[in-house]
Amino acid sequence: MKLVCRLYDDGFEVKEGRVIDLNCKKMFKYTFWKQNNDYFEFYKDEAIDMLYISLAVFAADRLILRENGEDAWSRDIELYMPVLCVEKWNACQLLIEDMLKFLTGDKWKICFRERQSTEIEKKARKKWEKEKERNLSISKICMFSGGLDSCIGAIDLLCDNKDTSDMLFVSHYGGGKGTVEYQDMLKDAFVERFNLKKENFIQNYAAIVSKKEDKTEDTTRSRSFMFFAHAIAYASAMGKNVELVIPENGLISLNIPLAYTRTGTSSTRTTHPYYIKMLQKLLTELGIKVKIKNPFQFKTKGEMILECKDRIFLQKVLYKTMSCSHPDVGRHQGEKKTMHCGYCLPCTIRRASIQKGELQDTSTYFDTKYKAIPIARQAYRTYKYALQNFDENIAFLKIQESGPIKENIDQFASLYVRGMKEMKEYLEKINV
Repeated sequence: MKLVCRLYDDGFEVKEGRVIDLNCKKMFKYTFWKQNNDYFEFYKDEAIDMLYISLAVFAADRLILRENGEDAWSRDIELYMPVLCVEKWNACQLLIEDMLKFLTGDKWKICFRERQSTEIEKKARKKWEKEKERNLSISKICMFSGGLDSCIGAIDLLCDNKDTSDMLFVSHYGGGKGTVEYQDMLKDAFVERFNLKKENFIQNYAAIVSKKEDKTEDTTRSRSFMFFAHAIAYASAMGKNVELVIPENGLISLNIPLAYTRTGTSSTRTTHPYYIKMLQKLLTELGIKVKIKNPFQFKTKGEMILECKDRIFLQKVLYKTMSCSHPDVGRHQGEKKTMHCGYCLPCTIRRASIQKGELQDTSTYFDTKYKAIPIARQAYRTYKYALQNFDENIAFLKIQESGPIKENIDQFASLYVRGMKEMKEYLEKINV
């Protein structure tokens, strides 16, 4: 499938190529340029390019159905992308193609072409130049998804650093139900607890525009790239090296499939060490001064809770965090309230971790017994099968199933063993 990305009508066409104009509101909507820019510098051209590439990749991921692939999963995607720094991106072409291939499981070919600044960019730059105070320079940016891991990451970061003005928390939401509501609830709680300002938080929206009758792809493995690209764009405007904190427990980060049948949608690679390593290399090659860090790479979710630096506050806001991969599942059964499904892998790991972390689970779940619907019962059988066949003696081999691990093998293997034990202890306790 060929997808031609445009940011304005440059006349570029490809035979049999589908056109998407990211700045056409009938095709795509995003809010990046609506955010206030009080930063030390204007966004780097390379970072602006990356942002647009991430939006185009996400659009392709949504518009091109996996069911039409030869194996009903993998797709061949040709993306024709206009960029400001065409020489740099041509030099990084193979790297970003390999990175996206690992992230989404598809074969990517990206053809770059040179472009000029858009009217939106020119207006944004002119507005920035007119600002009297442009001295805001952040040293740490933390991803703030509204999930339990990002909540703990933000707590620990704020407890360790007294200068809250030096931090920025970046969120993203699309068309999914519930995400923005949980982010808002959590943000308000953090503002009150840590005496933060609204300037400490940025919330971005991005989504394709589609008609109700149009079928779109739901797997969207590329969402994380778009999520990170927003934060990277902000980081590029700080005029110094910036630490990008991506808080996620190590078990989810590795995301080892629990069965051979769950290597597709159930095996996302959002923060897999191999993917993060490639992304970091891409940033270095582009000259973007961002250091990516996951402080919980070798921690289970339960260990994150146990070691959280403000457990009292964590308990208070626990129900305001959202970990579920499909929180609107209850609508098919007449539920109007957004809640955790209770049976997906992120929900199961969440419930196990809360038990391990010795907190009271105040979250709302649709199904805690894995019995409500067929997919819940199937998920439970998959978990039980995986745990029954779990052999910690070959953990060093299992950690390679979602991607190559060449460093810290013993640490990752130990993490995997501890994470599986957390899950086993929980399922044995509920005994459904």
